Amino acid sequence: MERLEALRVVVDGILDGIENPEDRRCGFVHLYGVSATAVLLALRRGRNAELAAAAGMLHDLATYETGTSDDHAARGARRASEILRGLGTFTDADVEAIGRAVAHHSDKAAVHDAFSELLKDADVLQHFVSNPETPPLALHAARREALRQELGL
Repeated sequence: MERLEALRVVVDGILDGIENPEDRRCGFVHLYGVSATAVLLALRRGRNAELAAAAGMLHDLATYETGTSDDHAARGARRASEILRGLGTFTDADVEAIGRAVAHHSDKAAVHDAFSELLKDADVLQHFVSNPETPPLALHAARREALRQELGL
């Protein structure tokens, strides 16, 4: 089984276990939306699209799994690393890159490595494309505007 398909099985299993149907729907929409958006940005920016897809699937999974957003980036990074290592098909370097991006994804004001920035941008862009009429959060406004210019939106 391909690495991404094996990861989807794990992510789907976790999301399917969410009792509240609205929370479950939001989890599927957001995680897979960020995953797809991350792939498009990775292709545009010459980054690894497969790792971008995985990072998008995992970036908020711990929040949906536990129902709390407390310290969600750090918890998410730990959970993402645990899942990826459990699959046994991702290298240590892959796990490190994805874990680092997940750990940084909430800090939209800071600038980190290119892969972390890609995940942050995918997260902001997914919120925009899911409802373009909703004003961005204050912390997302500058990043969203830069994305609009980069992508010609």
